[in-house]
Amino acid sequence: MEYKKIDLETQRLGEPKIPSPMTGVRFIDESDHVVVNANPKRLEPFFKEGKRPPMLEIAGPRKKIFFDPSKLKCGIVTCGGLCPGLNDVIRAIVMGLFYHYGVKIVFGFPYGYEGLSHRYGHEPIEFTPDLVKDIHQMGGTILGSSRGPQDVSEMVDTLERMSIGILFTIGGDGTLRGAHSIVEEISKRNLKISVIGIPKTIDNDISFTDMSFGFVTAVSEARAAIYAAHTEAQGARNGIGLVKLMGRESGFIAAFASITNGDVNFCLIPEMRFSMEKLLEALKERLESRRHAVLVVGEGAGQDLIAATGKRDESGNVRFADIGLFLKDQIQNYFNKIGIDVTLKYIDPSYTIRSMPANPYDSGFCLLLGHNAVHAGMAGKTDMVVSHWYNEFTHVPIPLAISKRKQIHPQSRLWSDVLSCTGQPKEMLKI
Repeated sequence: MEYKKIDLETQRLGEPKIPSPMTGVRFIDESDHVVVNANPKRLEPFFKEGKRPPMLEIAGPRKKIFFDPSKLKCGIVTCGGLCPGLNDVIRAIVMGLFYHYGVKIVFGFPYGYEGLSHRYGHEPIEFTPDLVKDIHQMGGTILGSSRGPQDVSEMVDTLERMSIGILFTIGGDGTLRGAHSIVEEISKRNLKISVIGIPKTIDNDISFTDMSFGFVTAVSEARAAIYAAHTEAQGARNGIGLVKLMGRESGFIAAFASITNGDVNFCLIPEMRFSMEKLLEALKERLESRRHAVLVVGEGAGQDLIAATGKRDESGNVRFADIGLFLKDQIQNYFNKIGIDVTLKYIDPSYTIRSMPANPYDSGFCLLLGHNAVHAGMAGKTDMVVSHWYNEFTHVPIPLAISKRKQIHPQSRLWSDVLSCTGQPKEMLKI
């Protein structure tokens, strides 16, 4: 992918002129950047031509800020499906605004973008440090969430009426598209309102961020389901454990969960089409040699094998058919037909995982994401998300973040590791 300089530049509302009230921290200079791609082969042409390679701004506190903290009001929304760490991010934003910058008025808008539309009648919640001090210990989101677009003009009306200076939007691809639309309406009205995104996708599928919050917790919690599936499979002659995990179009959870559990024999993900006939043959061979097997499947896998539902959710996403139940029936019918008795246990822990509190690693990651979102907003940045890239927190323009979904490449090291850990035959896949 080729990048134009404008693609990588973070927008800002104006020149920051107010000295930051923060002390005793390492301030980030506007010239501090991290390369988009650190592969030496990708960097070599730029060095030969004496050009600067594509880079992203490094996130963090600036010496000068744009907004006067004593006059600033901020807002927070959480959108889309639940994910471990949502409350951690809310807490980090509120605490960062109060204690790093002295901002005293922070509103939470209930049920995602619905909370910014007057027609739903949701009353904003005024956050204080006391109100949010313990919410990181709970799963879900204290604000509630929703899917689907709302009237952009109405949402900006609310921001303007309430004199909101910074809006923090916590959500995935659809939420970020909505945030960008809000920025465009703000620009039309010549308002000085910053919109900062925090990428929330349990599937880890946002571009230009190596990991999104909640992902580590999801992989960790998936281990319990896989352990149960393996135990059940081992406990019966010709036992089969089948686990369906999250991953609509990107199979990162299924892939990492398969690697971290050495008991998975087949990993099926949305990026790799597979032959049902060859899968069943490989499964038969596995049972003949080892008497048990464990399969892990991402929710978006194998959709080409199932009749489409023809339905969409509130955000316009296609409602996928249930690949877990489909595989369960296909496997059972196949072995019945060839006269082999199998004991199949199907486990779908998706909503159990989504509703969990963040684990310690994710909780710390959320804290830093929230703090860096506050730093960006206070510096007058807008139309951007806080990302994590090559061990640095960065600023990524929203149009760039939503330009392409992050997926597992068939020739990637990650997929090669999955194949080597599971031992599943390459011939099973339609690459």
